[in-house]
Amino acid sequence: MRTIQEPARAVPVAGEVEVLVAGAGPAGVAAALSAARNGARTVLLEQFGEVGGISTSGLMSHWTGSTRGGLYEEILDRADDSGGAARQTINPERLKTAYLDLLEEAGVRLRLYTLVSSALVTAGSLRGVVTESKSGREAFLAQVCIDCTGDGDVAARAGAPYQLGRPSDGRMQPMTLMFKVAGVDTSRAVFPGGFEDNLSIPAGRIQDLAHEHLPQPAGHVLLYRTTLPGVVSCNMTNIIGVDGTNADDLTRAHAAARRQIEPIVAFLRAWVPGYEQCYVISSAAVIGVRETRHFEGEYTLTEDDILAARVFDDWAVSYAHFNFDVHNITGAGLDETGVQRHFPQARGYTIPYRCLLPRGVENLLLAGRSISGTHLAHSNFRVMPICVNLGQAAGTAAALSTAAGLSVRQVDVAGLQRRLLAQGMLDPRA
Repeated sequence: MRTIQEPARAVPVAGEVEVLVAGAGPAGVAAALSAARNGARTVLLEQFGEVGGISTSGLMSHWTGSTRGGLYEEILDRADDSGGAARQTINPERLKTAYLDLLEEAGVRLRLYTLVSSALVTAGSLRGVVTESKSGREAFLAQVCIDCTGDGDVAARAGAPYQLGRPSDGRMQPMTLMFKVAGVDTSRAVFPGGFEDNLSIPAGRIQDLAHEHLPQPAGHVLLYRTTLPGVVSCNMTNIIGVDGTNADDLTRAHAAARRQIEPIVAFLRAWVPGYEQCYVISSAAVIGVRETRHFEGEYTLTEDDILAARVFDDWAVSYAHFNFDVHNITGAGLDETGVQRHFPQARGYTIPYRCLLPRGVENLLLAGRSISGTHLAHSNFRVMPICVNLGQAAGTAAALSTAAGLSVRQVDVAGLQRRLLAQGMLDPRA
């Protein structure tokens, strides 16, 4: 690739804090809240104009899995507009406001429309980031940085080792652009919530019909109720063979997913009961990226750890629970390695603090789907409820480290666990 030489320039320092959080998705909001609530001066940086990431801008339909405890439960309560009847169903407008209120109450400094462009590393220690925004090129300095960008952009720019996708060939799970349709007769409508829900409808079996009539690589039906009358969330666009760390691929994926929406709606009208008069009312502002970088941490969580419901001595997240939700890497539906309905482990599992510590860089924590885990384990812990509690653990640990003047690797894990239990996380040994 051709390069140019950029002239050196002085970069103004726009903030100097104890804890900096990059990325305001569910993990980032939780990390910033927890750091600030535990007494740390905290700034939260987000490249888009809303907080919440995939849970809001991405129009995610619901909080998946059966994770329990911690800040996740508080967010459910604050954003619920169903009177408790459908706590896990997301109204993104209500959730945006709930996030903003929580951050303001905690005293977090929030900066939207601000992209992290590089990491400031000295002798292997991360001391802040450089950003680009309407305000120009700026630096934010911090004692501890928490990477909640999903793709691990800060960690990668700081030089932390990682691999892309599954180890056999580097390929990653498909991307999806969520959208919503209105005009649905919900009294007759069906709501297949998993790839294995191949419901019988008058024309045949719904997943078989989708595979036959939808343009590949689309070809499955995932439909979810909302809290609004006649409105349904659609998780049905499907883009394979793209890299979420590449801007050209993201552009191509977003455009291709948008072009799938019209034939998907036509399919619903033609074949699915209750959807005969449906029409699109909204689509996500950002495409949903399921998998990119897997960082090398002090410990790598494995699928065997999850299946054994292992309780680690240095647990930082407890009662995490989902399945091996591997979307087909080569087409529609569930990948041959995925397990949904027949997932055998119902107890939940723990995630050790070591998974949040990337090797090779000091003063940095990971939270969200980029923590250290295998490709298959990642398909479980990548979901938003678990990411929230990963953020809670990272933010609390960051505040404890700055208060004690210690590195994040020196944090007393037993003290961290006591603090997390006091904040509502459930004891995995109980």
